[in-house]
Amino acid sequence: QVQLVESGGGLVQPGGSLRISCVASGSIFTRYTMAWYRQAPGKQREMVAVCTSGALTDYADSVKGRFTISISRDNNKKTVSLQMNSLKPEDTAVYYCHFKESVYTYWGQGTQVTVSA
Repeated sequence: QVQLVESGGGLVQPGGSLRISCVASGSIFTRYTMAWYRQAPGKQREMVAVCTSGALTDYADSVKGRFTISISRDNNKKTVSLQMNSLKPEDTAVYYCHFKESVYTYWGQGTQVTVSA
């Protein structure tokens, strides 16, 4: 079992920056993938950024050059962070942390990010 605890999120003006984080703890294998998804009202959940345990990353086209995903390690806890710069109103959504290892997947509870003047 893996537990995910998200933090960060909130209200920010267009053009501003925000950082959200998610701590994974529990039974974590050597190889895993952590990612951020988001879901705006009335839209499907979409992948925003993904990072593997080998530090390979990928981003949705809509956030490339503005968002940066990273994973830090502290004993058996893994923290995935998403640094979001140059935020736009269309980035407004609930952001969900996703953890995958082998055939197991876990989701965080979600954190609201609102970009508005």
